[in-house]
Amino acid sequence: MGCYMEKRYFLAIDIGASSGRHLLGSIENGKMVLEEVYRFPNGAIKNGDKLVWNHQSLFSSIVEGLKKCKEIGKVPVSIGIDTWGVDYALLDENDQLIGEIYSYRDERTSKSIPEVEKIITQEQAYAKTGTQKQVYNTIYQLYSDKMTGKIEKAKSFLFMPCYLSYLLTGVKKNEYTIASTSGMLNAQTRDWDYEIIEKLGFDKSLFTPLCEPGAYLGELTEEIAKDVGYTAKVYLPATHDTASAVMAVPEEGQPLYISSGTWSLMGIESKDACTTKEAMELNFTNEGGYDRSIRFLKNIMGLWMIQCVKKEYNDKYSFTDFVDEARKVKDFDSLVEVNDMSFFAPDSMINAVKEYCKKTNQKVPNTVGEIVLCIYSSLAKSYAETVESIEKLTGKKFDKIHIVGGGCQNVLLNELTAKATGRKVVAGPVEATATGNLISQMVACGEVSGLKEGKELIRKSFDIKIEG
Repeated sequence: MGCYMEKRYFLAIDIGASSGRHLLGSIENGKMVLEEVYRFPNGAIKNGDKLVWNHQSLFSSIVEGLKKCKEIGKVPVSIGIDTWGVDYALLDENDQLIGEIYSYRDERTSKSIPEVEKIITQEQAYAKTGTQKQVYNTIYQLYSDKMTGKIEKAKSFLFMPCYLSYLLTGVKKNEYTIASTSGMLNAQTRDWDYEIIEKLGFDKSLFTPLCEPGAYLGELTEEIAKDVGYTAKVYLPATHDTASAVMAVPEEGQPLYISSGTWSLMGIESKDACTTKEAMELNFTNEGGYDRSIRFLKNIMGLWMIQCVKKEYNDKYSFTDFVDEARKVKDFDSLVEVNDMSFFAPDSMINAVKEYCKKTNQKVPNTVGEIVLCIYSSLAKSYAETVESIEKLTGKKFDKIHIVGGGCQNVLLNELTAKATGRKVVAGPVEATATGNLISQMVACGEVSGLKEGKELIRKSFDIKIEG
């Protein structure tokens, strides 16, 4: 694992829809050691009738975290940023941001989706891209920009993590895993599908060649280096957070996984895409993974639902409190379909759950415990249905499910998942996304020989718990 006498630090900047953090990774005595040095809030904000990201605050927080590394005397040799998928920045001829960076939960695509489907049907698009239909896909967002004229001045198009990395380095590149969330990447070639791009009337020059996870981007600009007090190399890891999280699944081959956070992403890694009509009808997607792999998975609404409930109770209850309240509940078995659009961006998640139970003639949850149990049990049911679909589509059988990411700490959800699926649940590592991000950097810098050794390092370094 490298031949360096002096310990080297690598920095993963992992930004999710609700928060971001800077985690330093290093190798000590053959194990990976993580240290969180900075954490900051994130969230879409209202700007008139638009739902957008506060990109200036995000970048300021990134810089503050870099300064913190200097303050504690642990300057990283390299930096990598990962974020959620689909969202992007458009830059003009002077590399200035055009307008706002929209959040994927904004409603603007309701007008563009029908227009896109007049040009290319979902069946045609899926056969080429293998991308599931989601209202927030980049392809629909970009077409909305075309309809409003916003795209006319654009000379550059960068996904969110690539845009933030550009602000650090002055170098513009898009990376394969994040591009695979767009609905414009060919599932067979692993490159832009220029036929789709041209049909939709987008300027081909916006879609520059993609780089692979672990690609070197550049050093910090002189201005940033002066501000933070040092320079460092910046790499593009697997910039889509789920792609990084899947790298941290501690089993080789084709393990069944759930990357559990705001979303639950459930699937397997494969060398080949699955773009059959049946896969499309079951709403599976084919996204990019490390070393040009395909992540064949399903998006499940995930812990977004419980995060919303927590906020509605003004954070009176911790996630642990929620589990305690749910365990007190007796004789309550109402379930909701977690991927129903009523749970995507409701004014009140609690009311949305109650209304769903009411309209499906089930017992309506009233207590905190009943609401929480309803959500967790419904997630477990969705996982069980998804396992069956994956086995049917791939012809493979799975006796265990790896759950990685923050959601793997939820012991009750793990128990319910094991019970609903009839399979063992292997929970951990918790910091999967940051860990995968760090592995990309360590391989690029020669600290680790490759992903195989990276997974071995993960198995040695982190607690892995088994349920069921």
